[in-house]
Amino acid sequence: MSAARDLIIDCDVHNRFKDRSMRELLPYLPRVYQEDVKQWGINMPSGGYPNGGDRGYRADSWPQDGHAGSSVELMREQLLERYHVEYAILLGQELRPLGTLPDADYAAALAHAYNEFLIEHWLAADARFRGAMLIATQDVPQAVKEIDRIGRHPGIVEVLVANGARLPYGNRYYHPIFEACEALGLPFALHTGSEGAGINGQPSVAGYGSYYVENRQVRPQGYMTHLTSMIFEGVFERFPKLRVVFIEGGYAWLAPFLWRLDADYRGLRDQTPWVRRPPSEYVWEHVRFTSQPLEEPERPSQLLEVLAWNRADRTLMFASDYPHWDFDSPVDAFPRLADDLRRRIFHDTAAELYGFARRDAATPSPSVASPGGGGS
Repeated sequence: MSAARDLIIDCDVHNRFKDRSMRELLPYLPRVYQEDVKQWGINMPSGGYPNGGDRGYRADSWPQDGHAGSSVELMREQLLERYHVEYAILLGQELRPLGTLPDADYAAALAHAYNEFLIEHWLAADARFRGAMLIATQDVPQAVKEIDRIGRHPGIVEVLVANGARLPYGNRYYHPIFEACEALGLPFALHTGSEGAGINGQPSVAGYGSYYVENRQVRPQGYMTHLTSMIFEGVFERFPKLRVVFIEGGYAWLAPFLWRLDADYRGLRDQTPWVRRPPSEYVWEHVRFTSQPLEEPERPSQLLEVLAWNRADRTLMFASDYPHWDFDSPVDAFPRLADDLRRRIFHDTAAELYGFARRDAATPSPSVASPGGGGS
């Protein structure tokens, strides 16, 4: 069965601003920050994409008037229409490291501004777009206020933070954020990035790598840390309806990691008596992963075995990572899958997680305005 013939849900799409100045964001910022940005720029830490394709993006994804990923029309043509995308979840790009900024108020203002920009310029442009709202975790009350303010918007489907953080996400510091997510039925999503940037700690226990390829390899380590923390700090016992999504951090590591966690849980469970079930059971129920960048073993059959180990029929959701240089085509990313497994990965698991209604493929999508935002 070809992905090109079936409606799919793409869980990792990067919408961008037209240029590095991000001046499109200015109308949504308080005046004091507008003046700062005009004088000094956004001043956002970034790891960049050295030696990654055409400046980190597909060469054909650059419109004439802006950055790759900034054109609704190109995104429609190259992704939505070409691959029959029913829904595309927009995760932004440039502002995701806002959690690395030392000024908590500025970080919260940037999150607020981006969310307003996302709703007005992207979610209103096409009914197939859905958005991940940004929060700044430096000030938890402000983050909760932002979730409450905008989390009921029908186009907002999850709350997004970066893998790089000052504290593992199981820490009780974050509990009010999880409470707000659970109350509104919004998954808490982590995207790779910000490791070792700004006020965050070093990206790995061994320090800093010299090259971008080294930084890519430590992403799963961060996810292992956060997942272990959330399980053993009792997050899923305290918030039984919370769902968590790990984006763009690999997938093949999951089963061996859970084997080790389950073994240690049996030997050390007296230290965390509030953890009532083996760690793997919390993952099967509460946690989902996206596919890109999908591991590529020498034989396709080896990946199929990994998918079985990881219960991919319930834990894995398709992601293309458009428009990045390592874009995964829905047609070519996977070996041949059984029809039921293909439907789960490419559509049904995400539809269930986000509560997406089935769209009529014949219904025109462009220029369908979403309802207004939650106010400023």
